[in-house]
Amino acid sequence: MHIVMIFIAFVLVVAVYYLAKIVVLQQEQKADEDVLKAKNVYQEIINQKDRAIKEKLRLEKEASQIFTLYEMTRDINKSFDEAQAFSIFRRKVRENIPNAEFEFMDVSVEKLKEIRVDKEWTVFPLRNKDHKLGYLIYKGVAPEDKENFLILCHQFALSFRRIKLYRDVESLATTDSLTHVHTRRYFMDRFKEEVERAGLRKSQLSVVMLDVDHFKNFNDQYGHLTGDRILKRIGQIIKENIREIDIAGRYGGEEFCVALPETDLDGAVLAAERIRLAAQEAVIQAYDHNIKATLSLGVATFPNGGRQAEELLDNADWALYRAKALGRNRTIVFGRPITP
Repeated sequence: MHIVMIFIAFVLVVAVYYLAKIVVLQQEQKADEDVLKAKNVYQEIINQKDRAIKEKLRLEKEASQIFTLYEMTRDINKSFDEAQAFSIFRRKVRENIPNAEFEFMDVSVEKLKEIRVDKEWTVFPLRNKDHKLGYLIYKGVAPEDKENFLILCHQFALSFRRIKLYRDVESLATTDSLTHVHTRRYFMDRFKEEVERAGLRKSQLSVVMLDVDHFKNFNDQYGHLTGDRILKRIGQIIKENIREIDIAGRYGGEEFCVALPETDLDGAVLAAERIRLAAQEAVIQAYDHNIKATLSLGVATFPNGGRQAEELLDNADWALYRAKALGRNRTIVFGRPITP
């Protein structure tokens, strides 16, 4: 009986031991599960933090790109000059893509073929509906920067087209469509500015009025289209024989005028004679006709020939008609004695 009791006690102890071991194992397993769950939660927090950092960096980069695009667009839109617009574009690209190399080119098709032979360069054409305005050629743009670079290129292309359109509109407003010298209105505005400047600086200023001799006869004999060809060629001759600072305009009909800043009377006579002789020597091809045309010219100089723009032009015009009255194809100076 005593042995049985001992055996039962032993069995109970073993059972309690195994039960306790099972409980401990379960608790350890639960603890491991809790640790693993906590680890997973912590890892998710880390992952969320990494995603947040990446998203923050992406948003910062996107914001930087948008701000760069805004700044470039704002600065370029203040400019109406192609070279200045490209300079702004170049600066903004180099701030964001330091390794990029690029140039703006207004090139022929043959030159473009030469560029395409060099595989390092990529050509980005600037288009304006029906025709190309030029090309951006570039290299050294990393794949991750290419999208941003192309966005800037497209924005530059839009700005470049706007500048071209502005120039075209400005040209239509200020340039005579037939002769390609300035319109009368534009010439008068500029000439008045030059007269005011000459008065303030006490500097020299001259004006030349010129007229195509016997122009009505050309129209009557050959027709108005031929007359237009003559006027167009005279406009070219004037532009070819004046300085960049001089201002040439079509005053009306076959009459032209040229403002000569910083030019005294003798210098104005030389300029007028240069134009007259060039016209005299030119052979104007008008359809089936080769025509010779001459010019009569009148010169007036500030201040002796007038202190106001209208007065200077009236006196130069008077000298012009004196030239016509004296036989044409000559230059007459207002206020200077006429020599035979």
